Amino acid sequence: MTAGLARRADLARALAALAPRLPRHEREAVLDHAEDSPGLRKGSAEAAAWLSLVSYARHVFTDYDALLADGYDPDSARFFILEDLNERLAEWGVRRRVE
Repeated sequence: MTAGLARRADLARALAALAPRLPRHEREAVLDHAEDSPGLRKGSAEAAAWLSLVSYARHVFTDYDALLADGYDPDSARFFILEDLNERLAEWGVRRRVE
């Protein structure tokens, strides 16, 4: 198995353990992000899966980007979407919460 395939398999295992009810199409998008993001390439599969999952959920399932476009700074926007983000993660079976 090549290094890229091994990394994706490690990420997929970590993501499955983290978010067991994540739909397949969402899982593939999160895995693609974890593989393509330069900042996530060198971290552990578990850390990369978590960070990619949170980023994906924040941008796709909350008003985070709209708040940024309205002029909110990233910390304020993250504060306002925190409940929605944690609800989405819980729907996917994630036990960990974003604080």
